[in-house]
Amino acid sequence: MKSTNNIEFAAKCIQEGKLVAFPTETVYGLGANALNPLAVAKIFELKERPSFDPLIVHISTMAQLETVADNIDERIYKLAEKFWPGPLTMVLPKSSIVPDLVTSGLPTVGVRMPKNEIALELITRSNCPIAAPSANKFGRISPTTAAHVQKQLPNVDYILDGGKTTVGIESTIIRLTEIGFQILRNGIITKEELEKVVPFDGSSEVEKLSAPGMLKSHYSPRKMLLIADTELLHIEKSKAGLISFSGKLEGGYLKVIKVSQTNDLKDYAVNMFEAMHSFEDDPQIELIIAEPVPSEGIGIAIMDRLRKAEYDWREFLNSSYGADTL
Repeated sequence: MKSTNNIEFAAKCIQEGKLVAFPTETVYGLGANALNPLAVAKIFELKERPSFDPLIVHISTMAQLETVADNIDERIYKLAEKFWPGPLTMVLPKSSIVPDLVTSGLPTVGVRMPKNEIALELITRSNCPIAAPSANKFGRISPTTAAHVQKQLPNVDYILDGGKTTVGIESTIIRLTEIGFQILRNGIITKEELEKVVPFDGSSEVEKLSAPGMLKSHYSPRKMLLIADTELLHIEKSKAGLISFSGKLEGGYLKVIKVSQTNDLKDYAVNMFEAMHSFEDDPQIELIIAEPVPSEGIGIAIMDRLRKAEYDWREFLNSSYGADTL
């Protein structure tokens, strides 16, 4: 495994059916030729990802969209004009050339065009759409640097190092209904921004597991992570690291990582996973506490990631000790 910025070599790896970790604006992806089921199977194997969790297909041109999707709604083109390239994934009827393994047997496929020059050039040079979930072990912290990928997936064939990602959390995922759009996963592109192009459908039922990131537990560090709340007033702060946003909770913690100097939620999104990685790797830290933010705008996506990151830990506490024993 090598880690450089040799896009030509990385594209050759993709063409040969190998796996390449590469940067997007959101997080690093673990990519394979989306039309090669044997290569796609290697993604599931390396990530230890369950086969029922579908992958996102990354494209570099609108012409590629029409090869991987069928019966494309005109509203898709309006959304693409506004948000592509960018952190928006749209779930569409899949074409017959997309292997069922990519979509976990679903008749739909999630597609996006990343806003990252390295990613776009890799897809173009590979001469194929690239299926790519996040480049980490399934359920673990998402990678926002090449070093994060190296830590979790040391056996990947190649890592394209594009520096730290600029958005920091995974794309917003939507699907269209007759009425408008549904959000399957929240991201940096908000409901309010999308509503300027297509109406929001809040009445139709959202299908379970119709897109990545819909499980209750995800993005979790190896060390216990909990969201700061009133139940955690008596935790042992001298052994804990705080992911701080407002600065109001910082007293008494062994270490603090402030994710924004200007109380900007975009900064929280960009720096949240890196803070988790930092505390996970720190031998002095036994517990990670994350400061919550209001669930509005970008805050919805941030809290979605934090709740999923703490889910298994909170369940463990509640079942074993009761949440008030920390």
